[in-house]
Amino acid sequence: MSFLKINFKIFLLILISLGSFSCVKDVDLDQAKDISLKPKLQIDLLIFDVNKVDFLDTITNQQKNIIRDTVRLEFLDDSYIQEDLMEVEFRFKYINSFSNSFHNKISFLSENNKSQHVVEFNINAGNINEPAVTEVIDLVGFDQIKVIRRSIKLAVEIEALPGSEPLNGELKFQSKGLFSFEF
Repeated sequence: MSFLKINFKIFLLILISLGSFSCVKDVDLDQAKDISLKPKLQIDLLIFDVNKVDFLDTITNQQKNIIRDTVRLEFLDDSYIQEDLMEVEFRFKYINSFSNSFHNKISFLSENNKSQHVVEFNINAGNINEPAVTEVIDLVGFDQIKVIRRSIKLAVEIEALPGSEPLNGELKFQSKGLFSFEF
């Protein structure tokens, strides 16, 4: 039994020695500074559903044509976003069962509410049985990435475009960002 233990230890020692000496010849440690990591991270930004009640003024109970909301995106203030963010691809998707079209304005705002980056588009009209899907992709490349680095808030404004139909239905919104870094 002890002979088997000694042989195993010798075998393990030889294996470790071969492993550590055989790899060192081809490694150039001076190139370590040239190594870069380029991870991509997908983040859900904002998701919401609105219906006809959201277009009613709570005080007068009258229909209003514009609704707005602003949220803070605290992760945009992190050091790795500020230093290593190279590009971001935003995806905005609406599913509209209203028979009305809408104008959408998405603004990325600084801490003092100054607009840094704006994405505007119209949302197609749909109906209850066949909701319309509107998708928009917005790419912010390295040459413009500073506008996202300066942002901390996301403001969404939806305006009902004039139509003959009363507002009735549901509008679902999803937004994502694919953030590309280089470390």
